[in-house]
Amino acid sequence: MFTDSHCHLSFPELASQLPAIRQAMAQAQVERALCICTTLEEFADVHALAIAHDNFWCSVGVHPDNEGVAEPTVQDLIARAALPRVVAIGETGLDYYGMEDRKGGRSIADLEWQRERFRTHIRAARACAKPLVIHTRSASEDTLAILREEGEDGAGNRAGGVFHCFTESAQVARAALDLGYYISFSGIITFKNAQDLRDVVAFMPLDRMLIETDSPYLAPVPYRGKTNNPAYVPFVAQQIAQTRGIPVEDVASATSRNFEALFAGVRA
Repeated sequence: MFTDSHCHLSFPELASQLPAIRQAMAQAQVERALCICTTLEEFADVHALAIAHDNFWCSVGVHPDNEGVAEPTVQDLIARAALPRVVAIGETGLDYYGMEDRKGGRSIADLEWQRERFRTHIRAARACAKPLVIHTRSASEDTLAILREEGEDGAGNRAGGVFHCFTESAQVARAALDLGYYISFSGIITFKNAQDLRDVVAFMPLDRMLIETDSPYLAPVPYRGKTNNPAYVPFVAQQIAQTRGIPVEDVASATSRNFEALFAGVRA
């Protein structure tokens, strides 16, 4: 019934609990999950999850915030994307959040390596015709500009993809939709202070929406502050249903159908 379009089951706090998580997913009617890669070093573990379980798939990519890791080339990404059950490129994108405390006082100009890494992922996605999983935090203007510069302009030969764990404005949401992208919502929409984000949920076309946990992070209410896992994605769907005044079954059906439309080969 439900599909978690973005989780990190290879991370230690979840990998060690996988049998229990899979049991909880089944009980919560979470039928499928996309396991997201954040470094090339991690890819073998992420891919192994997808190979071992017929309701898991995976991506290949290097998160924009990861430093001191192997830097991917277009060919690195294309080669791994050709492997069975790899259905997306990412997560990739830009992260300008916390320039003082998280990034040591560097300037946005100092993050040119992030922008070049993002371009590498876009080029790989276009070359292998697999969608992008995009992370953008405090960097939406540059994220959209680079997508357009690399040919992701909403027309013709584009990779497409999803803006995952969306936390940006309604204006950014409309721009992403105009480029032909999907938007995925996480447990953040259940937080008390997230009304602006729920307003985006209210106007979003249902046929361009995905749901996710981004686990082990961002557990939804009533589990906020706990370790998240894919079994909690129905709480995201329930918030969308409440915000839009529709049955949760409609949200589950639409977002699962959208998952299949975006990520080729995930029908199960």
